[in-house]
Amino acid sequence: MKVFSTRVITDLGVRLMQEAGIGVNQWEETRELSPEELISKCRQHDALIVAGPIKVDGQLLEACQHLKVIAVHGVGYDNIDLSAANRFGIPIGNTPYVVDEATAETAFMLMLMVARKALYQHKRILKGDWSFFEPTAHLGIELKGKTLGIFGLGNIGYRMAGLCRAAYDMKIIYCNRSRNFKAEQELRAEKVSFDKLLKESDVLSVHSVLSNETRGVFNREAFSAMKPSSIFINTARGAIHNEEDLTEVLIKNQIWGAGLDVTNPEPMDPDSPLLKLDNATILPHIGTSTQETREKMVRRVAENIIAGLKGERLPYVVNKEVYD
Repeated sequence: MKVFSTRVITDLGVRLMQEAGIGVNQWEETRELSPEELISKCRQHDALIVAGPIKVDGQLLEACQHLKVIAVHGVGYDNIDLSAANRFGIPIGNTPYVVDEATAETAFMLMLMVARKALYQHKRILKGDWSFFEPTAHLGIELKGKTLGIFGLGNIGYRMAGLCRAAYDMKIIYCNRSRNFKAEQELRAEKVSFDKLLKESDVLSVHSVLSNETRGVFNREAFSAMKPSSIFINTARGAIHNEEDLTEVLIKNQIWGAGLDVTNPEPMDPDSPLLKLDNATILPHIGTSTQETREKMVRRVAENIIAGLKGERLPYVVNKEVYD
């Protein structure tokens, strides 16, 4: 049995699969595979590891119906056509529960950076603008006692809320399809409507999945309903916010600032006007980029591949209905 990975993964994952008797081949070029190249590679392998923004659509799955398992090197799987995977009986696995801390830390870091204009202040040094001290210039804002709004209070949102409660005694409100009783009990979180979330949040942090319901939900209308002093954070998926609308409100200073670990598209165009704004902090999707988290992720990838090639149920299966 052989597996093909669209990226070079850590040695731990390779070793675990090789010890299980699986041959591992990896894409080592620093460019994306074309759809035709990916189909060609998949036809030569029994399983696929999807790392990066590779699209696994119905065309690929129809051409590669022989695949016994597809393992996503991450939590999100909006780049996978699940209906097609179900149609061809291909189980899809991901890496849940191990990215929560690192991603929440990234959101927390972005919040601090935007609040204190950290990236802007760093750019001032590079431009030779750190000279005469002005007591009223370049001021940030404090977070103590402010209101944190969470859009999508799952595991990552819960950890972000916990960090903000512990560090700054922030009030927690959230917008979810269902109630999070754990957050309500332990963090005194309050479930609110989307409109109330927009109006009352001093910091609004996005942690939802990307779906038809959430795609582009943070648009000009939503941003206009937020406080002029509010901070927008997105570490989930770039398509959840409308980037043109966000750029416009930041240029007009209709909100305090924004911190993004995800953009639309990715990779981001280096000429994007967002990168030139003093009130925007943009990171290149580093939410899970710690040594510890990547080791945990690749272990789950290997466990999914090994189980799938043995004909066993994936331990971290996404499309459970494939087994029905």
